[in-house]
Amino acid sequence: MDILVFIGRILFVILFFTSAFGHLGQTEKMVEYTKSKGVPAPRPMTLGSGFLLLIAGLSILFGVWADLGALLLFFFLVATAVLMHPFWKEKTTGGRELEMINFQKDLALAGASLMLFALFAYAGSDLGLMISRPAVSLG
Repeated sequence: MDILVFIGRILFVILFFTSAFGHLGQTEKMVEYTKSKGVPAPRPMTLGSGFLLLIAGLSILFGVWADLGALLLFFFLVATAVLMHPFWKEKTTGGRELEMINFQKDLALAGASLMLFALFAYAGSDLGLMISRPAVSLG
């Protein structure tokens, strides 16, 4: 089971690493997009969320307080769904559908992150291939 959970962790964090590198490597484009969504302080939010994604992804990948990494992703994804993909504000059908898909994707990933948090906090080092014990114990 250890190797299956580890492979799942690798596959799960690829998306967040890609997004982190976008936030940190293409900051100007991301700041403009964030600004267009009406998010306050777009530059600090873009850079901060890029670092958050990187740290949370590394935490889950290497199993260093992976429960907290998963919890960080949960909060990030819920906020991103609401702030960056408000489908209810879109005027066109196509725009509304695209934002709804992204909103639902973020909520689904938030749900997966919450389940990972519970898994790490409950099973902890029994999962194997983890560097540290979880910061929270639900077991």
